[in-house]
Amino acid sequence: MLCLSRRLWYTSKLLLQPSCRLSHTNAVTLRPYQENCIETCLDALREGSTRIGVSLPTGSGKTTVFISLLSRIDPPKKSPRANQALIIVNSIELALQAAAQTEKLCPEWSVEIEQGQKHEASGQADVTVATYQTLLRPNRLAKFDPKRLKAIIIDEAHHAAAPAYRRILSHFDPEIKHPDAWFQAPVLRHPVPILGFSATFSRHDGLALGSVFERIVYHRTFLEMMKEQWLCNVRFTTVRANIDLSGVTVSSKTGDFNPTSLAHVINTDSLNHLVVRSWMDRAANRRSTLVFCVSLAHVRDLTATFRLYGIDARYVFSGTPAAERRALIAAFKAGHYPVLVNCAILTEGADIPNVDCVLVARPTRSRNIFAQMIGRGMRLSPDTDKEDCHIIDFVDSMKRVAGVVSTPTLFGLDPSDVIDNATTDVLEARSKANFPALDGSGYGSTIPDVPEAKEVIYEDIDNPFVLVDKASGAPHVSKISTNAWVGCGEDVYVLECMGKGYIRVNKTEIDGKEMYEAHYTPPTLPVGTAYMLKISPFQKNRQILTANDLVEAIRGCDTYAKSKVLKGPMVAGLLRSAKWRRQPATEGQKSFLKKRLKARFGDEPSDSLPDGETLLLNGDASSPKSDPSGSKQKKQKSVDQITKGEAANIITRLKHGALTRYNKKAKAEQRMAKKIEKEVKRKAREDVKVGLLSPV
Repeated sequence: MLCLSRRLWYTSKLLLQPSCRLSHTNAVTLRPYQENCIETCLDALREGSTRIGVSLPTGSGKTTVFISLLSRIDPPKKSPRANQALIIVNSIELALQAAAQTEKLCPEWSVEIEQGQKHEASGQADVTVATYQTLLRPNRLAKFDPKRLKAIIIDEAHHAAAPAYRRILSHFDPEIKHPDAWFQAPVLRHPVPILGFSATFSRHDGLALGSVFERIVYHRTFLEMMKEQWLCNVRFTTVRANIDLSGVTVSSKTGDFNPTSLAHVINTDSLNHLVVRSWMDRAANRRSTLVFCVSLAHVRDLTATFRLYGIDARYVFSGTPAAERRALIAAFKAGHYPVLVNCAILTEGADIPNVDCVLVARPTRSRNIFAQMIGRGMRLSPDTDKEDCHIIDFVDSMKRVAGVVSTPTLFGLDPSDVIDNATTDVLEARSKANFPALDGSGYGSTIPDVPEAKEVIYEDIDNPFVLVDKASGAPHVSKISTNAWVGCGEDVYVLECMGKGYIRVNKTEIDGKEMYEAHYTPPTLPVGTAYMLKISPFQKNRQILTANDLVEAIRGCDTYAKSKVLKGPMVAGLLRSAKWRRQPATEGQKSFLKKRLKARFGDEPSDSLPDGETLLLNGDASSPKSDPSGSKQKKQKSVDQITKGEAANIITRLKHGALTRYNKKAKAEQRMAKKIEKEVKRKAREDVKVGLLSPV
């Protein structure tokens, strides 16, 4: 156990002295990037920045860096007595680690822990390591006077934008907005530098880290660290599993899979056996394997499956008592058993250098979480003769779900790529071969693993008011038939039969097979007479055929129309090229269309299309108007200018539900566009770059 005496006599003596620095006898030899990181932070502080972030991967020695940095930060000139530091962490394990490392590097400093009931600090030590949960209690937070603090360190700083953290940090910097409106920002003698350190300096839940930090001043990726031999070599294997993630719900808050929903798909006997057999086949010779699961039930069931195969596997989870957890991890570090299974407990802050295999048995849409999981195996461990770490992850094979992070997507490769025992060099070379324009120097390609956005362009043929192909709504049918078929959306096609009713074709399913069905609806009376008598102008429809495909259905209906509905010269009126179609629209047609336009656009002039609306475009898809730049131009065409054939097509489509289907499709595409935009933004938030952070 750590010796955490308050040493108040020593603390009071130090209050009158400058801040302590690491002595050469106690300080570790910093790696070049660690020294560079510290100098970068000091430069930023000298330039006036007081809220800065540092992004260093797991295994890079973040704790050593920020303790060394604290030893070089002097009290501000206006407050020479401000020589204390506060380190904020999110678990007791991290608190114990940070306190132990501080005492090791700076034995002349007094170090205390503020956590729960077991560890209560005086608030007078040179360095206090506190859990944020404890600091949320006003009486515990009040111990730390901003006038006596020279710096605050936030470990796992990607959590800092959460309301709980901002409730604490707003006491030390009025620029950080407290989540409660009633809070009064303090008036401080000097700004307290707030320095955040994280291996995944980004959030996927939409909370802006810029609400706490001004900018990121230093960033290194794990690929860079591996190339320079600061992290161990890694081998990757992906295993195709019978997983269907398409029905798993996604959290609107985090953007990741809902654990409860995900567990129903992942925690199955067949998949658990696959995980264990894959480990036995690919990694049975590994001495220390860390396994990541979805839920507590998954942890227990997968551990039981390992034991079923005679493998000594044990597990830890959030409910494991602290003493038992420490004993299990200590035994795992000592190599007393080969497999440790966990759920969301060893993702952050776990210092187990001997891990030489990581099984990712839980799919995720968060690159942060994926990087944290595999990062647990990347630490160097010369004491255990560790040469490399084998990462094995399991990918869905039934349905490709966009956004899932896996080994291939980490390197910008196709998610379906087969990877077996491949090194990072091999995967980088494959990525560069596939995408030569990419730099490939950092993990996580810039290629978004999201569907390509669909733009609802103005020539959209599903819009019944658009004059593409004479407003037919089905240009593809013109290659099947010479008759004037119109498309009404969702595979519904109608042929008006010159006042003799109409024929309608629609897609259907018969005995599990996709087919096309056609009906003929004969007239009861002339339309005008039927409306006067307030009766339907049509009789009950009758089925005339079923067909295996659209070509067969359209051609069969054409034959029926010529032989059963219209005879003699009237058949020519069905043709798209019929003379009557080129004549000006009738007054009745124009009146009908103007009423429909007014109903759709309110008080806009009914005979002149409103500016910017994608309606009644001049010309057709084969000869679009163009401007000098080559882009397609919109050109309005009034109702009074259209032909009788164009009007007939629009009216037929309106009467057969084309506008309703178009509106439904447009809304669905808008929802999809918003979903894609949200996903792209979520992905973008996971990209870490040196520079200013947006406050929103």
